Amino acid sequence: MATRDDSKGKLAETRAAASVPVSGAGEVEAFLAAARSMPPARPVDGRGRLSFALDATGSRQPTWALACDIQADMFASAAAHGGLDMQIVYYRGQDECRASPFVRDAATLGGMMRRISCMGGLTQINRVLGHLGKEAERSGLRAAVFVGDAVEEDPAALKEAAGQLALRGVKLFMFQEGHDARVEDVFRGLAQVTGGAWCRFDPSAAGELRQLLAAVAAYAAGGQRALTSRRDDGARRLIAAMGR
Repeated sequence: MATRDDSKGKLAETRAAASVPVSGAGEVEAFLAAARSMPPARPVDGRGRLSFALDATGSRQPTWALACDIQADMFASAAAHGGLDMQIVYYRGQDECRASPFVRDAATLGGMMRRISCMGGLTQINRVLGHLGKEAERSGLRAAVFVGDAVEEDPAALKEAAGQLALRGVKLFMFQEGHDARVEDVFRGLAQVTGGAWCRFDPSAAGELRQLLAAVAAYAAGGQRALTSRRDDGARRLIAAMGR
C-alpha cells in the first residue's frame, strides 16, 4: 500500500519531469503516455474528488436542469467506492468564471446549481483548465467532467493547458452537447491528451447519460478498479472511450 510519503515522492517526480524540456514528436507522445497512465491519486482523507465543470452560456439553458438532476446520481454511484467530494465550476456572461467549494452531498450541490442561470457570452474553457490545474495541486483533484457545446478559443492553447493537467495526473471527461464537428475534434483531443474520454451529452438519451456520468463518479471515487467492477453499459462505454 502506498504511503503518504510515497505519494509525495511521485508528485515530486511528476513536477520535475514537467520542468524538463521535451523535444521531438516521439518523445512528447511517450511523455504524455506516461502521464496518462498514472492512476488517480487519492486525497489524504481517502475520499475522491471530482470537478463538475459546465458551460453556463445562453445556449445551455434548456439542458441545465438535466445536469442539476444528474449530479445526484453521481454522488450515489460514488458512495459505494469510498465517497466523493464534488465542486461545480462554471462560466457565463462576459467574464464570469467561478468554482464552488467541494461538497459531500447531492442536495447542497444541487441547490448551488439551481441558483445559477445561464447567460450569453463566449466560452472560457482555458480558465476552467487553469483552475483544474491549481485544484490538482491544492486538493488532490484527479478527475474532471466538462459539459459544453461550443469552443471559441484557440484549440492549440487548450491542448497545451490539457497537457499540463496530464502532467498532474488529471483526467478530463469531455461531454459534448450537440453535433458540431469542430467542437467534437477539440473535445476529443483534450480528453485524449489527459487519458480521459469524450462522450456525447445527449438529453434524448437521459438514462444512458446518467450511467456514463455515474461511471465517471465511480472512477473519481475509487479509480480504475471501481470503474471495471461496474457491469452497466455506461461503465463499459466509458472504459472503451478511455482506451481510444
